[in-house]
Amino acid sequence: MEILVTGGAGFIGGHLAEQFAYNGHDVVALDNFEPYYDLGIKEHNVEQGRRAAEESDGSYELIQGDIRDEELIDEYVGDADFVFHQAAQAGVRTSVEQPQKVNEINVDGTLNVLEAARNSDTTRVVVASSSSVYGKPNYLPYDEEHPTTPVSPYGASKLAEEQYARVYNEVYGLPTVSLRYFTVYGPRMRPNMAISNFVSRCMNGEPPVIYGEGTQTRDFTYIDDVVRANGTLLETNAADGEAMNIGSTDNIEIRVLAEEIRDQLAPELDLVYDERNDADAEHTHADVSKARELLDYEPTTTIREGVEQFTEWYQENRDWYEPLVRKS
Repeated sequence: MEILVTGGAGFIGGHLAEQFAYNGHDVVALDNFEPYYDLGIKEHNVEQGRRAAEESDGSYELIQGDIRDEELIDEYVGDADFVFHQAAQAGVRTSVEQPQKVNEINVDGTLNVLEAARNSDTTRVVVASSSSVYGKPNYLPYDEEHPTTPVSPYGASKLAEEQYARVYNEVYGLPTVSLRYFTVYGPRMRPNMAISNFVSRCMNGEPPVIYGEGTQTRDFTYIDDVVRANGTLLETNAADGEAMNIGSTDNIEIRVLAEEIRDQLAPELDLVYDERNDADAEHTHADVSKARELLDYEPTTTIREGVEQFTEWYQENRDWYEPLVRKS
């Protein structure tokens, strides 16, 4: 099966490309290698994809390119049976500083992917969305009927992606699914995420830095659960035209998370507090009933289990990962 993963050298895209290649599929990973964070992490994602292909009957090809390049997208989407569209300008804070750039990449780039798929024999386009589409909670956990009132340009761009995916399904009959990720973490994660930051600082004798009072809560989703949810969409059309939450069903205060990591790695350290960004969500918590019904999705890793697994992975890969995290 021919699979295109946009953003295929990134965190989630890299894990998807690796797993698909390991499962014997022919994978093209397309990425523009923008230095939003240290590119050494992306290079390791690529290495893992190539290694997975070598250990299986699959193949792995890396294409350096941008989803804003219509001709390029037409070519590679046209050759794919499935498109897992992970490419985006990430970062809520970045979106506040550069809203036009976020719109160009996330919205216009997604339209290029959808249009190319509409004009080809693509079986399905899976769009990476975000819990940021919800904004301020009217109630928790979020279900898909909750109002979508994003509080950042990033959240607005992800909501626009979802709506275009839905319209392409309804108007053109293109099978599309949007998955609303809730703070994904795990091996090779971005260095500017709370968990990687807390672990890195504690391992180096530095106190974890919390933005705000730390009473914000997050539903952290382990990467393996996200990969499994995406993989299911190779086999079923039950979710076509839908958007759904992919979370852990659990959430934790940022302060408690920092305390638990600190207590595990460097109990002598105090927590440090800094100014909070207004565009950051106050709380996230996923109701995954819809994904459970349509995809048989069941998260398997709690936040405490996942943090322990990530910490063990960090220690085993500290020689290459830590310098990149510390530099970013």
